[in-house]
Amino acid sequence: MNESTLLSIKEFSKFTGVAQSTLRYYDEIGLLPPFRRGENNYRYYVPVQIITLKFINVLTELGVPLSTVKDMSLRRTPEKVMDLLNRQEAKLNRRLDELRTAFSIIHTLRGNIRDGLSADGLLDGDLLVKTQELEETRYILGPETPAGFKTAPAFYEEFVNFCNSAEENRINIRYPIGGYYKDFGSLLKSPGRPDRFISYDPLGNSTNPAGKYLVGYNRGYYGEFGDLPQKMSDYATERGLELKGPVCVVYLLDEISTENPERFLMRTTVRAKKRRRNNDCI
Repeated sequence: MNESTLLSIKEFSKFTGVAQSTLRYYDEIGLLPPFRRGENNYRYYVPVQIITLKFINVLTELGVPLSTVKDMSLRRTPEKVMDLLNRQEAKLNRRLDELRTAFSIIHTLRGNIRDGLSADGLLDGDLLVKTQELEETRYILGPETPAGFKTAPAFYEEFVNFCNSAEENRINIRYPIGGYYKDFGSLLKSPGRPDRFISYDPLGNSTNPAGKYLVGYNRGYYGEFGDLPQKMSDYATERGLELKGPVCVVYLLDEISTENPERFLMRTTVRAKKRRRNNDCI
């Protein structure tokens, strides 16, 4: 071959757009040796080697490990490459699912923190009770907690059981975890001991519809309701509100956003409407 067709590693790097350090590494692992070596072991390439480099670039950009690329470059056939592409596509699909979930978790956490900061500035002391229009909320219900949990002194044992069985129940506990009470009476009777734990997964099959809710906020560590349930009950009675359906609890500000448990901020919600008078809803 005519010497004029030889390219130094610098020239080949400029010709292909691949860094010299990458070309050296490909040489070291036997993936793309230079066409020949000159004095002082200088590397020289020929333009036709861009074909091999394109093969390498395409597969590496698809996420194929260099060891697999090297093995395939030596013994590739259309059938082998097709099988490799099928396997890589399946791997990338799994990765896409992971990325979509991560994006969804970010969106959920960011929304909670935003709502928590808004409510935190309105708290009178450590409590706030008000009616509020809320958007639809979706979640996944965990299994019913055992009857003994309502009077159990320890909160964490049942919570740990929920977390340990989450994968089996197809529940993603990287989303915020909250509490679910079948009705407001259940909350009043056993605050801090939910009928179920729930994951606030926006693709969940359980829904709190958009509408008017009685909402209670309070600061404090997990399960520390204080007198919030009674405050909510008194608020509803004074304003003639009827509380319907389940009660859902979520920590808007938790260990993700603050290291001080005393600054945790819990939101408790239950649907509310004016009591009927003379068969009319006032």
